[in-house]
Amino acid sequence: MKGIMTVFKQYIRTRYRPSFQSRTQLEAWQHKQVIKLLQYVLPRSPFYREYYQGLSLSEWRQFPLIHKKMMMEHFDELNTVGITQKEALQVALRAEETRDFTPMIRNITIGLSSGTSGHRGIFLVSEEERLRWAGAMLAKLLPASILSGHRVALFLRANSNLYTSVERGRIQFRYFDLVRPVREHIGSLNQFQPTILVAPPSMLRFLAEEQQAGRLSIQPQKVISVAEVLDPLDQQKIEQVFQQTVHQIYQCTEGFLATTCEYGTLHVNEDIVVIQKDVLDPVLGKFSPIITDFSRLTQPIIRYRLDDILTEKKEPCPCGSIFMAIEQIEGRCDDLFYLPSLSSRELVPVFPDFVRRAIISVDLPIEEYLVIQHLPDQLEISLKLKEGDVEEVKNAVLQSMRKLFHHLGCQMPSVQFTPYVREPSAVKLRRVERRFSL
Repeated sequence: MKGIMTVFKQYIRTRYRPSFQSRTQLEAWQHKQVIKLLQYVLPRSPFYREYYQGLSLSEWRQFPLIHKKMMMEHFDELNTVGITQKEALQVALRAEETRDFTPMIRNITIGLSSGTSGHRGIFLVSEEERLRWAGAMLAKLLPASILSGHRVALFLRANSNLYTSVERGRIQFRYFDLVRPVREHIGSLNQFQPTILVAPPSMLRFLAEEQQAGRLSIQPQKVISVAEVLDPLDQQKIEQVFQQTVHQIYQCTEGFLATTCEYGTLHVNEDIVVIQKDVLDPVLGKFSPIITDFSRLTQPIIRYRLDDILTEKKEPCPCGSIFMAIEQIEGRCDDLFYLPSLSSRELVPVFPDFVRRAIISVDLPIEEYLVIQHLPDQLEISLKLKEGDVEEVKNAVLQSMRKLFHHLGCQMPSVQFTPYVREPSAVKLRRVERRFSL
């Protein structure tokens, strides 16, 4: 009963919190939350106590940064509950192998990130944090009251006690394991008839095609994209088939960062986290987020630089929220292309969104694509066409790429076209990917 009440209280607090009237009011409130966080963490985390020694708490916005590699190197001293990386990793790897994600250490849920950046991360969440997360998630996710009936289908690489915390009262939850062959899920999904469908966009795209082919027959009230970049090409297909806006949840090991409003605009959950900006391009509004999560006490996330590329929305959202609005999540900084300059020996960075738009702006029937940069002067492009002349499409793509790279002052790399072969899986889809290190 206590657990249910914690979830419900957090749901009420999140859904019906009085609106902040200005950014100044919001930031003053956030400041108080972070000071409380630091006052709790510093006596309990040897790493943070030493890292912030001699610094004034009121100046926390200028504290030194941390990142995933640093967090994993200092895992034992950074968390506040005395769990070692060795014991946490043993539990997490056993769960991955057995596909049983319920075991915990002293009531602490252990999770393992997917490691798309090349470094797998371990995260710790206490029972109290898990229940409060569930309440906040339900408040931001459900299309109707928590007292209404909901059936949530959740497609994930790994299940977690985080997600089973959501199953309360009239809310039914079913986990669909992305590790299993995708076609095995169709019958179960038809039987379950979810009112809310949550999956990576590559899986949502597959389910839309199954629905269109008549093998899947579901009518979800809300469709939510998670875990991967939502490409405009996939979004268009999913919305066309399910006849509704595709919503998004921006969540990772480091926190529950953003959700979409009723207009489909992605807003930072600034009632849970502070996001500062490491600006990558001030003109285009592109930045990497620096996260401080004042809801996480077990494994504190303070001034943590995430290696994602976000674009801030310039126009106010019609919903009226003062929470920061995100135009798009582009992917990781690791996927910035680098091409030789036309005028110097330097390499010119090219944002993933530029490459993405060069492909989808081609006015020909491209259904799916992948663009991989193997070397500074070498690209591989895979295309799946609805119909039409393959050579015509290839030539149009090459022309679009040449135009882009000339505009950016880059040399045109050699391009190899390969067949598009891919099905949804536990491996995250990256339509634009760089495979060499600088």
